[in-house]
Formats: sequence, structure tokens, C-alpha cells
Amino acid sequence: MDLEAEYNNRARVPEHPAIIAGWARDAAAFRAAAKAEIDLAYGARPRNRLDLFWPATDAGGPIVLFIHGGYWRAFDKSSFSHMAAGPNSHGLPVAVAGYTLCPDSSIPDIIDEMRQAALFLWHRLARPIIAIGHSAGGHLAAALLATNWTAYGAPASIMPAAMAISGIYDLRPLVGLALNADLKLDERIAMTASPLFWPAPRGVQFEASVGASESREFIRQSETIIAAWAGLGLDARFVAEEGENHFSIVRHLANPASPLCTRLQAIALRRSRPLLS
Repeated sequence: MDLEAEYNNRARVPEHPAIIAGWARDAAAFRAAAKAEIDLAYGARPRNRLDLFWPATDAGGPIVLFIHGGYWRAFDKSSFSHMAAGPNSHGLPVAVAGYTLCPDSSIPDIIDEMRQAALFLWHRLARPIIAIGHSAGGHLAAALLATNWTAYGAPASIMPAAMAISGIYDLRPLVGLALNADLKLDERIAMTASPLFWPAPRGVQFEASVGASESREFIRQSETIIAAWAGLGLDARFVAEEGENHFSIVRHLANPASPLCTRLQAIALRRSRPLLS
């Protein structure tokens, strides 16, 4: 198997420049019209900022924490503001978080930054958090779900659910790839930063979705973590989105009528009980 080709999503999707340009355009338009708190600092580093988008009518349920992708080394939160559109339409507040990119950071450090973002939201709002991430953000969402939050002084119930879109949960295949010049993974770090190899979370809900036209490796990554966690009793679901590639699939989060947003709303209703400190 040619792993370089399997994990090179830009080469697999020639139209990706237009899709990425559309993200920036749609994000700017949404941000300009939204009820939002911009650039809230959740940590000390310059990219430790999040934008909090409030729905017209707050349903009082969980906060959605959206984490962008880019192989932990590209993009920033400003290109993904419109990902709040779907959840906001269902009455859910959405935090769109940034993080320090590789090679200025490491993947374990980025995981810790996203934990800081989640703890910031919990301390500020005292509401459950549903993590949703795309690509590298899918990895980070799974890592947050599998975090032992009591070790950070938070309730075990801080994050009752997560949804990962086209994520990577076993980082070992990336060690030999060209992009590892930025990621700086070795076999040990790849293992310890892979939520697939962590103790499976308990009493939570997880969905891993992937575009049906994505590479075999990206499909395998999602199938594998769902099989592993479901086999240990987790409420875990795999979804293959027909007709979608690695870049197009995330658009469903911005569409209130999409099946993804419908599933998110159902999860939010189920997981809307107050946090216990």
C-alpha cells in the first residue's frame, strides 16, 4: 500500500482549492452576521483563542466545541466560523477553537491545548461539551472524549459525546510520511498520542463519519476505532457519507437540515443534563 498516496488528501481531491476558498468565504460571511464573542483566550499562546457563537434562542443544552483539521499544521479557526451555523439553528452554542500548529507545537501539546479549551468552556458556562472535529480535529475530538477529566479537576461528565469527521486515531502510519517533517512523530509518540490505544471511555457516545470516496486508510481509521470502542461497550457508530470526499464532507455541519446535524441534535437532547461538580 502506498501510504503517501493514502494520506495525501489534497492530491486525491483536485478541486480542494475551491473548497478551501469557499470555507474562508462562508466563514467570514457567517461571522459578520453572527451573535459572537471573538478571540476569547483559553490559554497563554497566541493561537489559544476560540470564537463562541450563540444561537438566536439558546436551548440550554450542551456547548459544541468544533476543532478544525489541516494535519495539525495548517488552517486556523477563522476559516471555520460557519461550522456553527447548523448547531446554532438547533439552539446549540458553538465554540470554534484554534491551536498552535506543528512544527511550532507537537501533537501531544495540541491535545493539551484542546483540553484547556474544553476546561475554559466548562469553567465559564458549566454546561456539557460535545466535541466535533474534522480530520486532525477528529483525532483531537476522540482524544478529548477519552480524557480522564477528573484528573484535571473537572466532572467525569464534562464531555458526554463526540463526533469525529474523517479523523485519524492511529498515528503510526504517519511516521514514515513526508508530512512528518512537521509533525515530528516517532513510534513512541505516535502510540501515546493515538486515542485508539488509550483506555476506552465509558458511559459516553461517539460517532466517526467518513466520506465514502475517501482513501481506504481513512475509512479504515474510522472503522477501526468504532469496532474497538463498540466492542468494549461504548455507544459508538460508524457513518460513511455517500458522494463525499475528505474536504466536502464537513460542509454538512453548516447545514441545519443535514443528517449529521439531525444526529447532533439527537445527541444533544440525550446529553443535556447538568454537569455535576
